[in-house]
Amino acid sequence: MTSPSFAQVFSLKGEVALITGGGTGIGLAMAHAMHAAGAQVVLVGRREAELAAAVKELGAGAAHAVHDVNQLELAPELVARVEKAHGPVTCLVNNAGQNLKKPAVETTAEELEAIVRTHIFGAHALVRAVAPGMIARKHGSILFTASMASIFGIPNVIAYTAAKSAMVGLVRGYAVEFSPHGVRVNAIAPGWIDTAMSRKAFEGDPARKNKILSRTPMAKLGVTEDIGWAAVYLTSPAANFVTGVILPVDGGVSIGF
Repeated sequence: MTSPSFAQVFSLKGEVALITGGGTGIGLAMAHAMHAAGAQVVLVGRREAELAAAVKELGAGAAHAVHDVNQLELAPELVARVEKAHGPVTCLVNNAGQNLKKPAVETTAEELEAIVRTHIFGAHALVRAVAPGMIARKHGSILFTASMASIFGIPNVIAYTAAKSAMVGLVRGYAVEFSPHGVRVNAIAPGWIDTAMSRKAFEGDPARKNKILSRTPMAKLGVTEDIGWAAVYLTSPAANFVTGVILPVDGGVSIGF
């Protein structure tokens, strides 16, 4: 028996990865890493100019499709469009999301519903669209972007916390249903990552940044590439026996004191 090489174990050659929220930030970092590992990546989002710029940055082997994950009924059409152009989707990355910073008692039912709709209903619609094909082929990987809010309480983001906590339930539920059919389901829970969004949040609020760094054992922010390479691992043959896992990539925040 010939053992696979290191490069083969972490290769995504032949995979078609559909990545929601793929035009910027963590989604784009995952696209870069998965593309570098050999996957055909299809970036999905609402803003075509942003997506087109990202695809140009990535080069050959990258494409985009405009879609709003909140339009649940259009998920099958999106998947059909992508598969007609690029072949069967073998990896779905549910990364699209939105946040709402507001005290819990001021968060309305409508606001809570809107956040949950994006993170949970939108993701589920896409899972329903791709999973039957993956199960029939007995090959596939579904990856979610969870959060530190999936692990512990964070003030003033109750809607986001509810959505990301529910996401953990989806991962485990899908995993036990799909894994016997060769389809693995996992999530990455990013810690505090240096992105344009986090830099904007820290502007004029050094106390907040210092608090985050003080409770991070590695005493620094992560970079988007940290999430990208974790995504490659979880969707590659290297993780063939890994399913139902929520992987913190957080510099130790979730285990620190």
